[in-house]
Amino acid sequence: MSAPTSLPAMRLLALACLSACALAACSGNSDTSSDTTSSAVVVPAEPSGLGTVETADVPSVSAYVDTGYSNQRSNPCLVSLETNAGARVLKGFLDIWEPLTRKVDAGVTLSADTTNGCAAVTASAWSGVPGTSPDGSISSSSVHSANINYVISATGSRTTAQALAAYLDDRRQKGYSVSDGLGPLTSIWRSGAQQTTSITNVDPNVTTTSSTIASDSGNNLGVGSGSNSNLGLAVDFIGSLDSGSTEPAKRFYKYARPWRWSSSVSVVPALEGGKSTTPATDGGFPSGHTAEAWRDTLAMAYVVPQRFQELITRAMEMGENRILAGMHSPLDVMGGRIQATAVVAYNLASNLSYSATSPFFTSSTNYTAAKMQAAYDQAQNYLMAQTGSSDPLALNTYAHTVKTSDTSSADYDRFADYASNKTYYNTRLTYGFSKISANSGKAAVVPKGAEVLLATRLPYLTAAQRRVVLKTTEIDSGYPLASDDEGWGRLNLYAAADGYGAFNGDVAVSMDASLKGFNALDKWRNDISGAGKLSKLGTGTLRLTGANTYSGGTIVAAGTLAADSTSAFGTGDVFMKGGIIESAVAGALQIGGKYTQTAGVLKLVLSGASKGVVKVAGNAVIAGGDLNVGFSGYTPAVGDTLTVLTAANLAGTFKTISVAGFSKITTTYTSSGLTIRIDGV
Repeated sequence: MSAPTSLPAMRLLALACLSACALAACSGNSDTSSDTTSSAVVVPAEPSGLGTVETADVPSVSAYVDTGYSNQRSNPCLVSLETNAGARVLKGFLDIWEPLTRKVDAGVTLSADTTNGCAAVTASAWSGVPGTSPDGSISSSSVHSANINYVISATGSRTTAQALAAYLDDRRQKGYSVSDGLGPLTSIWRSGAQQTTSITNVDPNVTTTSSTIASDSGNNLGVGSGSNSNLGLAVDFIGSLDSGSTEPAKRFYKYARPWRWSSSVSVVPALEGGKSTTPATDGGFPSGHTAEAWRDTLAMAYVVPQRFQELITRAMEMGENRILAGMHSPLDVMGGRIQATAVVAYNLASNLSYSATSPFFTSSTNYTAAKMQAAYDQAQNYLMAQTGSSDPLALNTYAHTVKTSDTSSADYDRFADYASNKTYYNTRLTYGFSKISANSGKAAVVPKGAEVLLATRLPYLTAAQRRVVLKTTEIDSGYPLASDDEGWGRLNLYAAADGYGAFNGDVAVSMDASLKGFNALDKWRNDISGAGKLSKLGTGTLRLTGANTYSGGTIVAAGTLAADSTSAFGTGDVFMKGGIIESAVAGALQIGGKYTQTAGVLKLVLSGASKGVVKVAGNAVIAGGDLNVGFSGYTPAVGDTLTVLTAANLAGTFKTISVAGFSKITTTYTSSGLTIRIDGV
């Protein structure tokens, strides 16, 4: 009988076996080693998530999309908060200001409607001058003071350039003004729409009178389809959404303009001639200019979703310019934004039969889904043709390429910086006002029909999913004007354009690349939280860029799910059974739980020796599929060894491994990871 093997000899034998096993997995660029372990590994179960889907139920209150017709000032039956949608959608203003009367009656006298039993309305006695009886009363002195003080500060430190911008936004018709939110597409759009303006420049420091102040003789939105085959349908469409007066709300709330509240507010001298001399019919809340700008930009964003966030940032800028002009306060422009958002959704739904399961409103009358689609198609096709873009994705690239550094050019993109836009937008959602504690912490609520505003920006989501996107990205209920019963004041459309803010239920995303545009490629830039899971389906590509913390796991079944941040896949398990997972991060992609691959391709784009690799906190099981390694801004040298995957425990092997630019490699699997040695080109 042979002598027993000594302990040191056993260790040497074990190391030799480990080396032999590792060498068995060595190969050239196309790794053809036999999968000796995959058949033996135990594949864990897919992430289970929460097992439920989050919903955003329609509030059980009167909806603006159903009652927007009541936004009138000439009907005695539609003068109260309960009967007038234009007043009701801004009811949060009552937390700050109590009007003299709760009626649409500033400067309005109406005869009785005996048919419907509505009493006559006598014009309010409101003086329109703060502190002059009769007047309303301040409900929140802190918010009101902050509101007027903001205007005092803004107009007191206003630059000449800001004064000129404020003047142009005041005097130009709004559709023309806000079209520069299209950036590199601006001159193409204005030419195709045949938009014109007569307001080009002025010295804002020259004081005007009512007889010397200029008026715009241009055509605002452009020329419609009757004589414009380029963008006429789009012009018609935008015009159809541009109706929804702020006058009923102005005459209900009866809140003065800031220059009437304080003599310290400095109106742009070139706009002095535009001051009304009838204060009782010149309320400041909500801002009409701001509302019109929002109506036009939301409509443009519908047909040119490639510039969705830039356009609505431009609408925010219009509001800020009304403050810099001295003509309006932050609350005024916030009210204009809120009212206009509801109006656009209503106009899309006007006289149509609303369907919560459809991305559009369906009916055979007025603006049908077919007409909406025709306007969208015309805008996309015209812009693609004029820019030489092969498809909507190429147009998206063009639309975000700075074409000129000439700041005086119509195509100069003032909104090219995403981070700056986001900060600018979010700051002006609330203007830094303190929360009203009695309204804080209320459950999220999404207005009926609001999801239609995202129909072309997030076309691969269902209407129900877009409602949840709005729900998970909205602001808290405590901010001023954010307490209307439907939730219009809480919407954050900038954040919503970046996808979900949280997975509070399981989310399945099915993208069909053949439908092009955002169906083929989109990017979610929010920091996604929640306990739900994400399932990627369909042929399109979804890129995740946020600092995500969702914990329900990730399943990739088809298409591409790309990680553009180290925590893109949250903290849960990742299970790939098809499609592609791509990592191109500037660090190591962190998998917080287990990583399992049974099919598909793990595509790693390394920008450094340890940048773009995968680090799995739990166990990794490779039971099939391929690994592709590429490089960006970095090329390893022959002889370098790359650690591309680490895990608490690694079992199994990839079917094939390829490394871009190198035909000779050696792959080594260990119990804790995978390394690739570069042997030659």
